[in-house]
Amino acid sequence: MVHAGVTYSNIGSWYYYEPANLDAFAFISFLMFLSFTQAYSMSLLFLIAGYFVPGSFDRKGFVKFLRDRAVRLGIPALIYMLFIQTAIVYYLLSFQWPGPRPTIAEYFLNYIKSFNFLGGSGPMWFALALLIFSAIYAAFRRFHRSAAPYKIEREIPGHLLTAGLVLLISAGAFSIRLVQPIGTNIMNMQLSNFSSYIILFIVGIIAYRNNWLFRIPYSFGMAWFKAAIIGGTIFWLAMMTECVMNSGDLSRYAGGPYWQSAAYALWESFFCVGTCLGLTVIFRDNFSETGKLSRFLSDNSFSVYLFHPPILILVTLALKDMAWHPMMKFAISSALAVPICFLASHFIFRRILLLKRVL
Repeated sequence: MVHAGVTYSNIGSWYYYEPANLDAFAFISFLMFLSFTQAYSMSLLFLIAGYFVPGSFDRKGFVKFLRDRAVRLGIPALIYMLFIQTAIVYYLLSFQWPGPRPTIAEYFLNYIKSFNFLGGSGPMWFALALLIFSAIYAAFRRFHRSAAPYKIEREIPGHLLTAGLVLLISAGAFSIRLVQPIGTNIMNMQLSNFSSYIILFIVGIIAYRNNWLFRIPYSFGMAWFKAAIIGGTIFWLAMMTECVMNSGDLSRYAGGPYWQSAAYALWESFFCVGTCLGLTVIFRDNFSETGKLSRFLSDNSFSVYLFHPPILILVTLALKDMAWHPMMKFAISSALAVPICFLASHFIFRRILLLKRVL
């Protein structure tokens, strides 16, 4: 849905943009949806990924842990970089090709020889980043054997330490964005967002050792969640009001030595931490049962993550000539693409013999 939002708002990075003159309401709606989702979603995935890393390493050891991670994360990333990226750029977006199009063999050979495939990871940048984080953790455990594999169950951090975590993430984001503003990337890695990714991955590791995710009081998580939703929304609207009153230029919020960049980093970190805490206790206490639907979604989620770009692009291209409002097209394309992705994963991709092990 985020990538569908980018398609129709032209806010953010994606393969295909549909030109649209957005009215003020549509622009603010898209901007709010995309910025709020970006603030917490991938960070939450890194937190969860970090939580499962220590136990996996404890069971498998250095070599097997790295081998399994390379298979589970590295191979899907290579499949995307070599084949899915090629299919999208060469076939689905052929109408955007500048000048005469080379043959597929010429394109693919040049794509490999120029090392452009290193930046062709699409959404699988997450898998590559997680592979790197996991390798660093494995190296740390290998050469620092004092990192004992047992649970300590230290006291759960209180409000003061949680606020300190927010400040730490925001300070890191502000510092990175002095040289890598929001919207820039290196080999498809948007380093402007990596402060929360790195720190919450580490927090996930610590949380596993101390059994924090099961011990966080529901009232504590909900207090931060409510503060994030209510206070975070007010904070965000205040920043956008300031932006509108000062020529509507969002660039200072993206990075650089400006108070706006610091304010946005603080808002983003606050919303991220509060939302991660809230969703953790909400789903732990209210949605812990595994039914047929949740098992179906869980089994297919990684496959959907890998294969959703070409499916979403096909759906949005099919709607290209429909003269509908961008928000209507966003809603319809999302409603179509999400179930198609899950059904394609279940009935096609996860039944392909060579893909079974990594999906």
